[in-house]
Amino acid sequence: MLKHIQIVITGAVQGVSFRYFAKQQADELGLTGFTENRPDGSVYIEIEGGEENLQKFLDWCRSGPNHAQVKDVIVEEGRPKGYAIFEIKN
Repeated sequence: MLKHIQIVITGAVQGVSFRYFAKQQADELGLTGFTENRPDGSVYIEIEGGEENLQKFLDWCRSGPNHAQVKDVIVEEGRPKGYAIFEIKN
């Protein structure tokens, strides 16, 4: 069953290729959606896929790429939007 989640990641998460590595993880797990930097310094992700792979993606988000310092990961469930790919915005 397709699930949709919205994720806000705070901490030192911009300028460390977080969005690039998030796309790499999403592509490897067959997930779709998008990621973007927010003006407040957080990274925002909308992502869809199967529950097991979404959980793997969330586990990765809690540490992120090597130079990231993740402070918090806030997750909300939403309605699937039927994204075709995972893309990096802005």
